[in-house]
Amino acid sequence: MAAANFNATPSKSSYDVVIIGGAMYGSSVAWFLTDNPDFDGSILVIERDPSYEKSATAHTNSCIRQQFSNPLNVKISQFGAKFIDNLKEFMGNDSRVPDLSIQSYGYMYLADNTAFADQLRSAQQVQLAAGAATQLMTPEEISAAYPFYYVDDIELGSINLVDEGYWDGGTVFDWWRRSARERGVEYVAGEVVSMSKSANGTRVETVTLANGAVIACGKVVNATGPRGAMTAKMAGIGIPIEPRKRFTWIFSAEQPLDRDLPLTIDPSGVHFRQDGPKTYLAGGHADHDPAVDFDDFTMDHSLWQDKIWPTIATRIPQFEAIKVVTEWAGHYDYNTLDQNAILGPHSEVENFFFVNGFSGHGLQQSPAMGRGTAEMLTYGEYRTLDLSPFGYDRIAKNTPFSETAII
Repeated sequence: MAAANFNATPSKSSYDVVIIGGAMYGSSVAWFLTDNPDFDGSILVIERDPSYEKSATAHTNSCIRQQFSNPLNVKISQFGAKFIDNLKEFMGNDSRVPDLSIQSYGYMYLADNTAFADQLRSAQQVQLAAGAATQLMTPEEISAAYPFYYVDDIELGSINLVDEGYWDGGTVFDWWRRSARERGVEYVAGEVVSMSKSANGTRVETVTLANGAVIACGKVVNATGPRGAMTAKMAGIGIPIEPRKRFTWIFSAEQPLDRDLPLTIDPSGVHFRQDGPKTYLAGGHADHDPAVDFDDFTMDHSLWQDKIWPTIATRIPQFEAIKVVTEWAGHYDYNTLDQNAILGPHSEVENFFFVNGFSGHGLQQSPAMGRGTAEMLTYGEYRTLDLSPFGYDRIAKNTPFSETAII
């Protein structure tokens, strides 16, 4: 992901929309605002790290699924798939934009107990009603289609081979950012360190950068990923977001599989999938999963040895002899209430908008959530998908959004 060349000081002292955070979500919201014919305001995006080296966007595993238990999450991913598969068309048929497609090897959920199997059955009914192509598989059917799995302990599998798998999130991000800038969105390199509010506390009036620049704003969008709670605190708002560390390994196998490996969610929580023609990706986290420092990207090497590799080798005996090619740690912007997004305006600070808390499914949801946020900023309401169930009200009331399919 190439570093961007941003100025350090905004060209103006006031903007209609100030977006704090210029990675996947900041750029999605900015681009969808420029793509809305009813929005004609000025937009400033403030990004603290134009290299994006430590952003959640840079450390993503870039997958998309429709296997959610809540129909709204299914519809959000369906629009995401439509956007990915038709990127060039959405970008006005710009000849520079590449044709993208989803590598639809699917997510394979494996249930090793009746309660989880019933959960997969219930979720499949939701998914089918929303138009997804999820299939339930007995252990015998799994073995016939994917003979490399050990399934003696499995009761049921669930997979969807349509618009579910890997996609090139980096390219979509690059084009959102590039196109937004070409359409007049201003990006600056800087860090917001404080905000001032109106006398009655109902509006953010200015944001101040570390270099001293003070910018007046009509609306403020919090798109700062794992730092979302810190950004909200500047406006006197508390949200249950914290950075949680997630680990990824790319490995090769002495005996590669003879077919694509679906993104397999083992009952242990470890997941692994096809990566390249001869490489595979695995992801997971430690059983003890605390909040971490924003700059903590240290690998836990014992985790691979003690949990990840043994799980992979048990589920796919052919993978007993594997070699790590590369590895990294990234962060989830983890919503401790319900592991789902916080979206839309605050209930009291009316011009402060959230795009936070995606807890690992942010990249795949970025087209629909960016579009919806742009609608809310423009019209004061959602015009396509009704995303109001993700609103701040549920945070204030401590009422979780219901979604059981969390990885």
